Amino acid sequence: MQEPEEKKIALELLETEQAYVNRLHLLDQVFYTELMKEARTGKTVPEEVVKMIFSNISSIYQFHAEFFLPELRKRMEDWNCNPRIGDVIQKLAPFLKMYGEYVKNFDKAVELITAWSEKSPPFQELIADIQKRKVCANLTLQHHMLEPVQRIPRYELLLKDYVRKLPPRSPDRGDAEKALEMIFMVAKHSNAAIAEMERLQNLWVVYQRLGLEDDIVDPSNELIKEGPIQKLSTRNSSTSEKYLFLFNNMLLYCVPKVIQVGAEFQVHLRMDVEGMKVRELKDTEFPHTFLVSGKQRTLELQAR
Repeated sequence: MQEPEEKKIALELLETEQAYVNRLHLLDQVFYTELMKEARTGKTVPEEVVKMIFSNISSIYQFHAEFFLPELRKRMEDWNCNPRIGDVIQKLAPFLKMYGEYVKNFDKAVELITAWSEKSPPFQELIADIQKRKVCANLTLQHHMLEPVQRIPRYELLLKDYVRKLPPRSPDRGDAEKALEMIFMVAKHSNAAIAEMERLQNLWVVYQRLGLEDDIVDPSNELIKEGPIQKLSTRNSSTSEKYLFLFNNMLLYCVPKVIQVGAEFQVHLRMDVEGMKVRELKDTEFPHTFLVSGKQRTLELQAR
């Protein structure tokens, strides 16, 4: 008899989970453990750096090896009398939030591997030595580290497929649909964590360019747009190069610094967005000009 389609997908989930646990074992029990041992004894790399590279991989490995894989295996052995996996995946889903931390840390981890490979030859040699082993299948540490980042989207795809192939009256339909919804939420949570981290990183870079003025540094601000602008001087019909940063709550009118030590700009004026008006001017001599008027003052500006 032909195996039902949904069983094939459930078996694929089990097989990929087994391969995934092997990969996690390699990351946690081989790379992390051996690099940590080296950090403690050889002092070639600080222990803190090794911990930062591998983030919470140990928790992820233990969860999959000791809970999810055995549960899945048991379920597939009983498939003929209990053809369902939806409930097992529902148990798994909340724990996948652990991935948020690992995924957020991934870029930083890769940067640390590169930086410390240049700084510490013994660190690089140990990684190269592990990478030569058969278990690594000629792939780099960075390549293996990418696997947890890709695992949640993989669950989502397999489960979508599984739900699609389920017969309408399947006893697993309700559970499987609920499980898919939960996995989808976790994937969204993970993506939102990355987006928020990127937003804060970009914001920090902007604050550094502005010289970290206390009253401007606020993590809740959102940068909307930035760019060069010409300031019109009505007195002598001349223009001078300025720079604008538009946030959700304020407009910063800045002057580029000639000597760029530290900050790149000096904030000349800060205008509240609340109550601000922008009006286009029809000036034949100076095209693309507009007025920005706020509580603080009015500026006459020209865009490129």
